[in-house]
Parts: sequence; C-alpha cells; structure tokens
Amino acid sequence: MSERIILVWFRNDLRVQDNEILLEATRKADKILPVYCFDPHYFPADGVLKTGNFRARFLLESVADLRNNLRNLGGELLIANGNPAEVIPQLAEQYQVNEVYHHREVAFEETNVSEEVEAALWKMKLNLKHFIGHTLYHKEDLPFPIKDIPDSFNTFKKKVERDSNVRPSLATPEVIQTPPIANAGELPTLEQLGLNEPVDDARGYRFTGGETIGWQQLTGFFTSGNHAPAKGGRSTASSKLSPWLALGCISPRQVYWEIVKHEQNTHNHPLMLELLWRDYFRFMFKKYSRKFFDAEGFKSEAPELAADQEELFEQWKAGATGVPFIDASMHELSATGFISNISRQAVSYHLVKTLKVNWTWGAKWFEENLIDYSPASNWGNWAYIAGVGNDPRENRYFNPKSPAELDPKGEYAKIWLAEQKVA
Repeated sequence: MSERIILVWFRNDLRVQDNEILLEATRKADKILPVYCFDPHYFPADGVLKTGNFRARFLLESVADLRNNLRNLGGELLIANGNPAEVIPQLAEQYQVNEVYHHREVAFEETNVSEEVEAALWKMKLNLKHFIGHTLYHKEDLPFPIKDIPDSFNTFKKKVERDSNVRPSLATPEVIQTPPIANAGELPTLEQLGLNEPVDDARGYRFTGGETIGWQQLTGFFTSGNHAPAKGGRSTASSKLSPWLALGCISPRQVYWEIVKHEQNTHNHPLMLELLWRDYFRFMFKKYSRKFFDAEGFKSEAPELAADQEELFEQWKAGATGVPFIDASMHELSATGFISNISRQAVSYHLVKTLKVNWTWGAKWFEENLIDYSPASNWGNWAYIAGVGNDPRENRYFNPKSPAELDPKGEYAKIWLAEQKVA
C-alpha cells in the first residue's frame, strides 16, 4: 500500500504551535509536505506596491523561522515562488499528494487564490480541505450564523462573551515526517522580491518576524508588568503583538490563554477587546465580502469629498498637513511600518473627516506600509471611521480626541518631526 501524503499549504499561519492543519495532517497522513509559496501578486508589479519593505522583511524572517521550527521537528519547508494555482498542483503531482490542507481566508483576493487552487486540484481529482484557524472564536461556536452577525459590535461582543467559549490551544506535533525533497528552495531576498532593504530608525521599534520571537513577545508582555489595565481600561504599554498575529506566528487563542493565565477578569482586558474587534471584522468580511472595498461600504452613499483631495492626500502621506501629531504619526509609519492604534484612528479620522479625502486611498496606503497589515482589520477599521461600515455611532469604542489632546506637550511630534535617526 502506498504512503498517504498531505500537502500543508502555509499562508498566514506561520507557526507549528496551535496549528490545526499541521497537527491534523500529521495525524491523517504517513508523511506531510509543508509548502510556502511567495505569490508575485503581493509584490511590486506594474507600479503597484501591495507589500512594503518592512512587512516583506518581517515575512521573510517569519518563513525562515517556520522552516527552522519544522526542521527541529524532523521536517522541512518547501519554499516556492509563483502563482499558487500553478505551484500547488505541480507540487501535488510531483510528490504524489493525496490531499491539500490550508486555512481559509476572508478577503476576496485571498479567497480568489484559494478558489483557483481548488479548481486546479479538482481537475486532478484532489481535494483542498479548508480549516478555520485565524480567529479567537471558532465560527461553529458563534451564537448566530455568519449571515446574521449583528452590524453592531457591541451586540456581537455581548452575545459572544455570554454564549460562546474559546477552544483550547492545540498540541504541537511531536515529529514531522516529510517525503524526500530534492530541492526545498531558497528563501528569496528583498531584492529578488523587487524591494529595497528597509532602513531602521532608532526612534522606532524593530519588529523581527517568526513564531519564536512572537512567543517571546507575548510571554514577555505579561512578565514585564506592563500588561495590567490602567484607569479607563487602557493598558500601561502596547503589546505590539499585531504583526505576529497578522502572519499567524502566534494565534489569537494563544494570546487569550495567556490573558487567562495572568488575569482574573479577561473580558475587561484591553488585549481581549482587540482580539474581539479582530474577530468581528473577519466575520463581517464573510458577511459583506467585497462591499468593504467600495467607497460607500455597505451604506447608501460614500462620504463627502474635497475638490482638491489629490493634493491633500499627498500632504497627508508625506506628513505635511501642518498638524504636528498627524504629521509625526505619518513620519513614524513611513520610518518603521508601525504606529499605535490611537495614531491610526487619529490619522484616519483626519484624512476622512477633516481633509475629506477618499477613505479607500488611506486604506490602500496602510495596506502598503503597515507591517501588521491584515485585510479585514485594515479595511474594516477604515470603513468604520468613514461611517460606511459598522455602526459609527458606537462611540464607546471610538471617541476620537483632537491631535492637541493626544500630544499636549508636543513631545511625540518633537521626536518624529526631527531628522531621521538611523539605528
């Protein structure tokens, strides 16, 4: 009898811990073929930049760490370049694969890729099995079907916290057995991806990709003593976990169970609120799909636009609006690929409400520049602020302060409006 081989297609789930497709594959197959495919669609082409150099470097580090962690378990990661709809079927045929596993995505570009791969595999009479592994709450454990998810986040939060439970984290495979791999492929360089090496600014935080560092960041956040909520429910320090969550180097469940381990009241912890918003936007993307990418969202009309919005948008991107806190935030974003949540809200609100610029332009700028870009969170937040997404009247969760209130002494602006400091 021939061996059963399952191809495990990694995408935004770059970890060996709490990874259902990896664990399930080791249980159901004699050998598994772990694969990561660098899709050229997400890198410079035709003048369109979808992935900036900070996020690309973080991705490369994360894939390298995944390969190392698989090797530590006795396995290997096959690294390929090209359209997954061509690469995955080719590898499936080459290695006589019986089935392909992957985690389901929600944004239309990512789901289109899955559908193309699925169609190509179907012609080969192979199955692409979908798993749900990007959310805190499993879709099947929600107290309502996806089509009936409330458009009010507050209603969603109350019902989920009352009627749903977070599943335990999954075990890590004890050993990975792969078929003989003649050429596992080399990790591409940034130059090969069409990007320049980013210049680190000493004023910013240096994010290093990978499950190993992500887990250190998670556990260190709680052991540092900076995790406890202060007055008003805010944490005394940012966890900065979002880049590792975005690429699945750590899972939302792992974060949740660390909160439970260190806190008595999990529902009021600021990290828990962030995880719920993250879940909510992913589920809302399942409900409304492409509408989140339209200027009118899922409302009746788009926001009012200024006559000179092109010029205003260029000033906003360059951090040259004349508003110190806004400009400082945009300078930090360009220099590091990251800004705090409060800065994101402030610059988004300023672009849409004050400058009256098309909000989708801002969302695309964030997509290119954010190291922790995630389609649902990014586009969901922008639509929310623009008033064309989820109910913007819920000021309990978004009550924008003026730039002057956010930086009353001008300390933040002084740092980020100074000349760049190379690390």
